[in-house]
Amino acid sequence: MATLDQKSPNVLLQSLCCRITGKSEAEVAQQFQYAVRVIGSNYAPTIERDEFLVTEKIKKELLKQRREADAALFSELHRKLQTQGVLKHRWSVLYLLLSLSEDPRKPSSRVGNYGVLFAQALPRDAHSTPFYCARPQSLALGYAERGSGLSTSMATSGISSLGVYTLNGPTPTPQSLLAGQAPQSAAGVAPPGVSRLAWTLPASASALSPAAIRPTLGPSQASTRAVRLRQDGDASGEVNEAALVRDILYVFQGIDGKFIKMSTQDNCYQIDTKVMVSKSLRDTSSRLSELGWLHNKVRKYTDARSLDRAFGLVGQSFCASLHQELKEYYRLLSVLHSQMQVEDDQVCTDSNLTLRRLLVWMYDPKVRLKTLAALVDFCQGRKGGELASAVHAYGKTGDPQMRALVQHILSLVSHPILNFLYRWIYDGELEDTYHEFFVASDPNVKTDRLWHDKYSLRKSMIPSFITMDQARKVLLIGKSINFLHQVCHDRTPPGKITPASNSTDTPKDAAEMLSDLEGAFQEKIDAAYFDTSKYLLDVLNRNYLLLEHLQAMRRYLLLGQGDFIRHLMDLLKPELARPATTLYQHNLTGILETAVRATNAQYDNVEILKRLDVRLLEVSPGDTGWDVFSLDYHVDGPIATVFTRECMGHYLRVFNFLWRAKRMEYILTDIWKGQMCNAKLLKTMPELSGVLHQCHILASEMVHFIHQMQYYITFEVLECSWDELWNKVQQAQDLDHIIAAHEVFLDTIISRCLLDNNSRSLLNQLRAIFDQIIEFQNAQDSLYRAALEELALQLQFEEKKQQNQEEGQWGVTAEQEAEEKRRIREFQETIPKMCSQLRILTHFYQSIVQQFLVLLTTSSDESLRFLSFRLDFNEHYRAREPRLRASLGATRGRRMSNI
Repeated sequence: MATLDQKSPNVLLQSLCCRITGKSEAEVAQQFQYAVRVIGSNYAPTIERDEFLVTEKIKKELLKQRREADAALFSELHRKLQTQGVLKHRWSVLYLLLSLSEDPRKPSSRVGNYGVLFAQALPRDAHSTPFYCARPQSLALGYAERGSGLSTSMATSGISSLGVYTLNGPTPTPQSLLAGQAPQSAAGVAPPGVSRLAWTLPASASALSPAAIRPTLGPSQASTRAVRLRQDGDASGEVNEAALVRDILYVFQGIDGKFIKMSTQDNCYQIDTKVMVSKSLRDTSSRLSELGWLHNKVRKYTDARSLDRAFGLVGQSFCASLHQELKEYYRLLSVLHSQMQVEDDQVCTDSNLTLRRLLVWMYDPKVRLKTLAALVDFCQGRKGGELASAVHAYGKTGDPQMRALVQHILSLVSHPILNFLYRWIYDGELEDTYHEFFVASDPNVKTDRLWHDKYSLRKSMIPSFITMDQARKVLLIGKSINFLHQVCHDRTPPGKITPASNSTDTPKDAAEMLSDLEGAFQEKIDAAYFDTSKYLLDVLNRNYLLLEHLQAMRRYLLLGQGDFIRHLMDLLKPELARPATTLYQHNLTGILETAVRATNAQYDNVEILKRLDVRLLEVSPGDTGWDVFSLDYHVDGPIATVFTRECMGHYLRVFNFLWRAKRMEYILTDIWKGQMCNAKLLKTMPELSGVLHQCHILASEMVHFIHQMQYYITFEVLECSWDELWNKVQQAQDLDHIIAAHEVFLDTIISRCLLDNNSRSLLNQLRAIFDQIIEFQNAQDSLYRAALEELALQLQFEEKKQQNQEEGQWGVTAEQEAEEKRRIREFQETIPKMCSQLRILTHFYQSIVQQFLVLLTTSSDESLRFLSFRLDFNEHYRAREPRLRASLGATRGRRMSNI
């Protein structure tokens, strides 16, 4: 034993070859080299590594030989061996013992079928996807026993070892495998059109002595067999099956054979009509030749796309997956070539390689190539995520083998996409040279529009295995990282914002990720989305006071700070009553600062107050300061992403509307104050009672209208919309949610304040009502001015008269009394004019209000219809306007029908 242990493995292997073949060391040189090559390779048997099955076979062999005691002893020894860790590969040792126990005189169970054994030695690696060539359903289990010539082990297993078709890492397909090259074989020289793997294996196989494979035949039999194998036809000139098999093996690789060639007219491989061959062989050859056509289709696509850099990383991955499949296909063909080579070298009367067997063995590879060819057709003109979607669509099948094939290809194709994705969501980097990723970047967009315009989704490039919600979150994650770095100038590393997960370093990682899209993949996207969005919102609220600016918009531009707005109007009244062309912005800015210091606005953040400013609109002829005055709020930096120019334009429109409505309330307050102050003074002028009563009635109508409009605008529009906005902002998960909620808020108040295009007629009527209120103020001021002047003259006349009487003189002369009566008569003559002017004003005002109510009742907005009920609560206007009665009746009818 010590001597045996000291021998090298090569010496032991050479001794084993000598013992098996029964020859000397010099005679087994070729067999020894082949054995060293086999042992040094990574070959692995394709049969199942079932230790229990091997032990059962050994027991059955012992029982067949009537060695029951040995079988029992073997069982006991095997049980003891399982409890000890002496051997790591028990199955391999047991399988070797079972193989060595076979009788060498039985060719069916001996290693004579070299092609089968070599197929079982095809290498696999850790990333291969095994593909078992299952027996077709139409093939009976006893097919091999009915004269197929297959080995006994193959017939009983029901699985063809030659059909093993594995998937390994991508290797470049030999450039010599081009369709149309004719085989040029010489003794020991591989044809240039055949793959390197397919021709190096038979070379090693030929070195194995036929004596070690099959029983030796006599010299006469050997010479007869050799001559017959070299003939392509029989005496009648008909091509035999062996020649067709040889041609078919070339056709499988897209190479024209001697008898089977590509027909450019029919676009298929076929046997020339001049060649004499039986109809059954011709039909079988035609069915087998389809593999060559399918191979050429796939190979043509890979050759055309492999060197196309514009095809992108996803496309190159797809080509690499096709190369992988073709490599495994070539590996299968190498086994068939080795089988044919062995049969040509052996002296045997039976042939194991026939067209019928090729038809059985190549059934599953044909299905596999059909799938690849169909996939190639379906993926024509696609790239990037669109290509991945096409591959993913083909995986939705009930065939488990086809699904496994497509899933493997998808894992390779999606690997670059997932790498793009993880680089984007963890680093914010987008290196998409060939525009394959579903996130697009526009380098021409400036920083202030980064969030809105720089990054977008290419919907055509979103893979079908990624949902639209996931794609939106992926876009937001990377966009948030870039927004933090470029706009917020936040230098926090992305790794501290969200912990980076393991990326898909290999296609195997991509396959595992694709198998759990709703689990691990979704968790990674959600985790990165929540972490990044939360950090961005924290930075905006903490460093840039986003919520404080939002509240400032509500207080100042939407007139929410009541004391400030009222005091500002009081201070601005003298200035804004002047023509618009005489206003100066610096004067108005000083008044604004005075109003801030005198009200609660002074306690706001300095950052907010310094952004508040005055803005003068474009001046039109006849405009006063009230028409062009507006408050402004300056925004810049990150908050300008929320308060965009479009949003600030909406705020300006709403402010002008609210400022005008507030001015109407201010005017009506002055009108009411004037009426209350002058009522007692003018009691001495009974001739004015009628016109003053008319003024009070019209003023009351206007006050009611403006109060209802103010209630509607303040509570039903602004407060309700603001409450919805604030709740959404508090619950927002990302910046897009805040932007969307803010835009909805502005759209709502624009619509309900009658500032949208659909409410233009309502707005025109409302502006006309506002104009009538201003006209009424001017008319009442003129009335009171004239009345007070007349009252002052009458009091002055009475005082002078009283003074003269106290001095002992006549109170008035006849001329003075006549002058006084003339003046009073002239004043009294102006009163009917004032009454008519007020009646006209009242008529215009009421007609406009009635038209406004008609438009409100026909509005689609329910809140506006309810506003019409409040404006005409006592049906005062309904009694005057027939259209209003019809509109109200139709509205009530619709409401009753809905109930």
